[in-house]
Amino acid sequence: MIDLRIKHYFSPGVYAKEMHLPAQHVATSHKHEYDHISHLSAGRVLVCVDGVEAEYAAPAFIMIRAHAEHEIVAIEDAVWFCIHQTDETDASKIDEVLIEKAA
Repeated sequence: MIDLRIKHYFSPGVYAKEMHLPAQHVATSHKHEYDHISHLSAGRVLVCVDGVEAEYAAPAFIMIRAHAEHEIVAIEDAVWFCIHQTDETDASKIDEVLIEKAA
């Protein structure tokens, strides 16, 4: 298993997840029940949202719409932040709260 060096950041009502994606790594496809933004702070990635691909180079902000199936492929080593509105502050529960359940 690849160590993505994940870090969690919390402030009132806001959560950010930092991931270090090595080149060629694919961040698993998933959905959220609401819009959120992501920030690419280093590197280049290919983002696939509902089957539509777009390439981004840092620095870049990317809007991910509610219920959109999305995944990230690192073209080169990259640092990616997912930024969400939530009151959850327990890192062990955050994915359970944020990731949309499969139908």
